[in-house]
Amino acid sequence: MSPFTTFLTQPLANGLILFYKVLGSNLGLAIIGFSLFLRFILNPLTKPYMESMKKMKELAPQLEKLKSKHKGDRVKLAQAQADFYKEKGINPGAGCLPYLLQIVVLIAFFNVFTITLSNGKDPTENFNKLLYAPLRFSEGQSLNTKFLYIDTTRPDVINVPGIPFALPGPILFLAAFIQLISAKIMAPLTQVEGKIAKKTEGGADDMQVAMQQSMVYTFPALTLLIGMKFASGLALYWLVFSASQAFQQVKTQGWGSLSPWLKRFNLLKSET
Repeated sequence: MSPFTTFLTQPLANGLILFYKVLGSNLGLAIIGFSLFLRFILNPLTKPYMESMKKMKELAPQLEKLKSKHKGDRVKLAQAQADFYKEKGINPGAGCLPYLLQIVVLIAFFNVFTITLSNGKDPTENFNKLLYAPLRFSEGQSLNTKFLYIDTTRPDVINVPGIPFALPGPILFLAAFIQLISAKIMAPLTQVEGKIAKKTEGGADDMQVAMQQSMVYTFPALTLLIGMKFASGLALYWLVFSASQAFQQVKTQGWGSLSPWLKRFNLLKSET
């Protein structure tokens, strides 16, 4: 086995099956339970990044003034920004490395599903190759992959009579929708960055902002397209991950660009 498999994929596979056996031998419940557990233990890695993003959003108007003041002089602008961050007690890189480590763990968990559920072979046999001896399934034991209306080893798609192609199932659609909500929460920061970029010479800032804005819709669309090819266990995991991430964003940053819409329908009176 590769070091990535030995130190990340294999422990995560064992954790998933431990939850499977504790939560009544249902893989769907195990995916939900273990995904929430992972989010809980990884939260300390995500929190500094979220708080850093919130501070950057609050300071965006002052940063815009700095860019206007030093327009055309990137050296002076860089020094002014460094002094500004130091004065405000902010490290722009704070939380980035822990956040990247969290992403590595989540990719490893994604790898667990592709190895065990998405290769068309018996999932019990696939899991046994990764499991430690006490958690291995005995000969003749089968993995209960049924959850609600889905089989977690098959794609979450709906075939409608008369339509020549499959449509995303409810779990996959919800995962993409919550990703869109999460991106909309971040939208105010992207909009402010766009205003600043317009006042900056060169195209680097404009390109960066354009990429951030396009990702608002690109990631949810990719979730639908890619999710329709993989086992629905992945869609369930991605739904839980996206929902917990959106919850953390709301708790840290508020509802972002969704606030006016929610207030219009009396769904939000104030933000913490």
